Amino acid sequence: MNKTLVYGGAAVLALALGVGSALLWKGRTHAEPVDVPPPPAVAAAAPGLWQSSFADLQGKPQAFQQWRGKPLVVNFWATWCAPCREEIPEFIATQHAHGDKVRFVGLAIDNPKDVAKFVAEFKIDYPVLTGEQEALELMRTEGNRLGALPFTLIYDAQGNKVATHAGRLDQAKLDNYLKPLLAK
Repeated sequence: MNKTLVYGGAAVLALALGVGSALLWKGRTHAEPVDVPPPPAVAAAAPGLWQSSFADLQGKPQAFQQWRGKPLVVNFWATWCAPCREEIPEFIATQHAHGDKVRFVGLAIDNPKDVAKFVAEFKIDYPVLTGEQEALELMRTEGNRLGALPFTLIYDAQGNKVATHAGRLDQAKLDNYLKPLLAK
């Protein structure tokens, strides 16, 4: 078949469709209803820390509400996160130094099996919970818009958030956050 004939036929067809569409559009005298999808439902506000619970290493749900009443340090971390690996031993030492005056809770955004191995290796003796998407959402709700790890939250005994820290939290800064909370 001749290429000119094929291209010519396609051009005539396109022209006819274009003219026909224009005539139909011009002939409209009133606005016709258009199916518009409904707006997406507004997502309910994500629960904050005190309304949240996550599974511990035995798979049992643990509510953050149970740790209210003492200063609380909540650390979001992952086994593959190098700064997390550096700060966790300091958290363990600080928990031991202050005894029951302050509580540490780790919330690992990771696979529970990997977390269990990590906890055993580092001898973490404060509560460690695991979560995935829900933990990421909580972290964002609590102020970590970038999703960076580690991310640490510090609450006073009344449950008020007094500090957020993205990145590795060194011992001196941790002590500065805790000092006024432990003096009360």
